[in-house]
Amino acid sequence: MQLLTLPPSPTLATSIRATAQVFEDPRSQALLAHVQQVAPSEASVLIIGETGTGKELVARHIHNLSGRRAGPFVAVNCGAFSESLVEAELFGHEKGAFTGALAAKAGWFEEANGGTLFLDEIGDLPMAIQVKLLRVLQEREVVRLGSRKSIPINVRVVAATNVQLDKAIGAGHFREDLYYRLDVVSLQLYPLRERPGDILPLTRHFIKTYCNRLGYGEVRLTSQAERKLVDYSWPGNIRELENVIHHTLLVCRNGLVEEDDLRLSSLRIERQEQPQATHGESADEQLLRTFHRLFEEQAGGLHEKVEDSLLRAAYRFCHCNQVRTASLLGLSRNVTRARLIAIGELVVNRRRPDSNTHPGQALQLSI
Repeated sequence: MQLLTLPPSPTLATSIRATAQVFEDPRSQALLAHVQQVAPSEASVLIIGETGTGKELVARHIHNLSGRRAGPFVAVNCGAFSESLVEAELFGHEKGAFTGALAAKAGWFEEANGGTLFLDEIGDLPMAIQVKLLRVLQEREVVRLGSRKSIPINVRVVAATNVQLDKAIGAGHFREDLYYRLDVVSLQLYPLRERPGDILPLTRHFIKTYCNRLGYGEVRLTSQAERKLVDYSWPGNIRELENVIHHTLLVCRNGLVEEDDLRLSSLRIERQEQPQATHGESADEQLLRTFHRLFEEQAGGLHEKVEDSLLRAAYRFCHCNQVRTASLLGLSRNVTRARLIAIGELVVNRRRPDSNTHPGQALQLSI
């Protein structure tokens, strides 16, 4: 079995990234074959897939199969930057370039020189930065903020997104010329529900991993538990599966996972299995009926609960894209981002490498 995993990191406990990827399902095997064909080239790659499907793992595999494997692999989440700092983070800055720039600093392109730069959530980049990114890709050089001197770079870019860039282009949120520059090779990562052959191999991997961490002996799954795992829709993809297995091992008994030990999110099940609307009932009427049920069942504090649930539902409907969520709800991105952090949908993690970081390990900025 081909298994990909992320290097150990303290940030993974609160990350929404997938930490393991297998290629047992026929769709996954076809993807792996495609990756093995294109990885040795220098072509830019665009990876498309929902949050938690393993985009970074595939990007790392491309790097490890390429001639750049001796160089650094740098992973950057484009949605993690404020608009005022994104240029300095990507391209670097000189001392005094802006308030607080007390020393010159190399950007992520320079950090990845000689290796691979993984730009996750590329669709979140502001339009002004997209223009500069296109120039960097064309000219193979960067100009630090506050400088006029160009710095040559030798970087292969692998980008990823969970949004449909063709629609973003049509809406004027993403540059068409940048899309074609990035999309030399396109890889589609299917959600876990569409590659069920990967579910049980991933489950066994996570059981083994957490049994080792917890000091447990062998743990087995009943056939009913296996069927429940395969039949579930996994809206949170691989990361949700990992969390479910971790919890299950804490509550199961006698080294056997029963069907009832698997705690699958009822909220998400309801989102996947939406109730049938009353014939002729409008969406507003359905909403009013739902509110009446809440009024009858809840004792109080409904305003905050409804507001949080609306934001959470909109965020997931928009495939965890902050810009689209803000647009859908009529809010600013800053307000949306602050509220998502407050309700626990976004966890801000930032880690720069220390002097002992191996060049093959990732530098990570993730939300």
